[in-house]
Amino acid sequence: MKILVPIKRVVDYNVKVRPLSDQSNVDLNNVKMSVNPFCEIALEEAVRLKESGAATEVIAVTVGKQASQEQLRTALALGADRAILVESDTLAEPLVIAKALAKICEDEKPHLIILGKQAIDGDNNQTGQMLSALMGYSQATNASEIKLSADSADVTREIDGGLQTIKISLPAIVTTDLRLNEPRYASLPNIMKAKKKELNIINLSEMGFDTSIRTELLSVELPPQRAAGVIVESVDELIDKLKNEAKVIS
Repeated sequence: MKILVPIKRVVDYNVKVRPLSDQSNVDLNNVKMSVNPFCEIALEEAVRLKESGAATEVIAVTVGKQASQEQLRTALALGADRAILVESDTLAEPLVIAKALAKICEDEKPHLIILGKQAIDGDNNQTGQMLSALMGYSQATNASEIKLSADSADVTREIDGGLQTIKISLPAIVTTDLRLNEPRYASLPNIMKAKKKELNIINLSEMGFDTSIRTELLSVELPPQRAAGVIVESVDELIDKLKNEAKVIS
């Protein structure tokens, strides 16, 4: 069984992002970049499935600039067998990424595609669903547990009311939630081995579909700062402020 794991290069979750001075985008100068946390969870699950004997090969793929090779090498160090970079000079939208992944799937024919439910930069939560529609594959979103069999998978999903377990036929697409697993750290020997693993590069513009941008980023701004709180002397004063100033009670 072959598993494809799409990943994304994002600003590290520990970094406090800042907009550019003209508010045209996020300031990425000298900012640490990492694999999207949800993508790390997807990769960890794929590697665990391979270690258990349920899968034979794990392929990491990303759509991004040349610098994304760094995150693909990280994926290789974490257990992926080979990697594919779909190189693009501009930031691709979810639909373009889904179309690129569909082209990769046509060539690789994976039995299972596991990807993070969303990236922490755009928070779109769209690529997995779009890829499922393009490929006509079964899908399960927000997965917190995956059990594979020969031709199907039982996926436990996190929903508003609790947990839901569904059976989907393979090939299928699964998007991961936080509680699926805890990703491992790459060891130094595996980091060194990753340098010798296969990493193929494909140009997005040569994949034969429309890559034009359909949305326009108007501005990036920090959220307004919260006003300082006040200390009240009594419950009556608190109720008065909630009623007459905040107007949250009547």
